[in-house]
Amino acid sequence: MTPSRPTFLLALVIVIGLITWAVLDTAYVSLPPLPWTAVPTLLLLALGEAFTGVNLLRRIRRRPGTKPVEPLVVARMAVLGKASAHAAAVLAGVFGGFAVGLSGSLDKQTPREDFVVSIATFVAAAVLVGAAYFLEYSCRVPKDPDERDRDPDATRA
Repeated sequence: MTPSRPTFLLALVIVIGLITWAVLDTAYVSLPPLPWTAVPTLLLLALGEAFTGVNLLRRIRRRPGTKPVEPLVVARMAVLGKASAHAAAVLAGVFGGFAVGLSGSLDKQTPREDFVVSIATFVAAAVLVGAAYFLEYSCRVPKDPDERDRDPDATRA
């Protein structure tokens, strides 16, 4: 498994946003109002993944007072981080497309409310992308201290 690339995640957001914007032009009148409940859900997921990432990073780097972590747990967390980053990028694209599509009709009440919900959900999904990317980053094995001393250009994992 290769680490997620920020450019791929950004491209995913843009492509899904364009598709949503194109479909929204014809289908908006038949859709129900957007639910606001996605915002706290995504933010809670982001909080959980960020907390797990910090905890896992400390345990992998063997900070004092932490127990070593099982390799299978690290692999599972890396997969969770990658999957969450991709899913959140798709959600950010969908709600970003909604925001762009609705920006032309803010004079009506329902599209204005949906616009606010779509912006808030887009931001929450972007926060989840960041937290998931950090969780995936936290699962990387640090370089051996002897290797770092020999290679001055090596960066920390």
